[in-house]
Amino acid sequence: MTREVLILAHTGRRDAVDAAVTVAAKLHQAGLRPVMLERDIADLKTSVGAAFEEIPVAVAEREVPTSRCEVGMVLGGDGSILRAADLVRSAELPLMGVNLGHVGFLAESERTQLDESVQWVVEQNYTVEQRMALDVQVWHAQQHIGSSWALNEASIEKAVRERMVELVIEIDGAPVSTFGCDGVVMATPTGSTAYAFSAGGPVVWPEVQALVMVPISAHALFARPLVVDPDSIMAVEVLQRDEEEGVLWCDGRRMMTLPPGSRVEVTRSDTPVLLARVHQTPFSQRLVDKFNLPTTGWRGPLEKGARDRRGSVEMKPSESLEQAASATESSSAVQDGQQ
Repeated sequence: MTREVLILAHTGRRDAVDAAVTVAAKLHQAGLRPVMLERDIADLKTSVGAAFEEIPVAVAEREVPTSRCEVGMVLGGDGSILRAADLVRSAELPLMGVNLGHVGFLAESERTQLDESVQWVVEQNYTVEQRMALDVQVWHAQQHIGSSWALNEASIEKAVRERMVELVIEIDGAPVSTFGCDGVVMATPTGSTAYAFSAGGPVVWPEVQALVMVPISAHALFARPLVVDPDSIMAVEVLQRDEEEGVLWCDGRRMMTLPPGSRVEVTRSDTPVLLARVHQTPFSQRLVDKFNLPTTGWRGPLEKGARDRRGSVEMKPSESLEQAASATESSSAVQDGQQ
């Protein structure tokens, strides 16, 4: 049976168009069947012409169900990966990102590794990692008015630039604080290095099971980022004091207007996002690489041999305050006698 690979490209970028043609050709040469969205195929035919038309590419869903593909190769930046995750959400398809953008936290490789990325797919040289996602439910006047999901974050923001929005934040059914602000971000560990990071939130390692809530420019004494249990229910209510509306954004892609009195509940989703991983680079190293962090002066942990040669000197238990004071007085008396 022919192996099928989905290619998702940011067809509005020339480098992504060229990369898509290269990937499709190499997959075909390796005996795999490239699959693309119908609109992406049309865009590539317009941009490239005959060079692309010679490659037999199947149309996703019409000729090949997305769920039948073994992996999706995403050519673009983190935004392209978020778009791809939305498109294949119901297919349980792992995504391998090739970064053609700037930071590219979600990507597995860079543009210089395009050929290697194709080879990893051909040889099935990758593991599948699960990333926590968010389930988002919206209520108003006791009525359910909308639902969505997010890989990075769900953010409630003010609808009018010159006015704050009044919000109440809640964790597990208990109110925590009320304040006027520009908004609140509720994020996964994956999203902790995105919008939540820009708003002053903590960096959370992807392996950590937790949810994050970060107020944005809140006028309050207590408006600190909160890190809560992954099974907690985070909620935000839009107050009706000034009749100001809010806006809900999920991953910066899906938007919904929040009338005064709206309530947004965010929990861990039952459906994680699957990422195809090749490199086992520690997340700390990814932070250093992506943010170009200075590490000058780092000496590193001791080698095993050095650890085994530890000396036998033991630290003594701390003295009591009375013993320390007595020792100080004795030392001063001796010094006075010597003068």
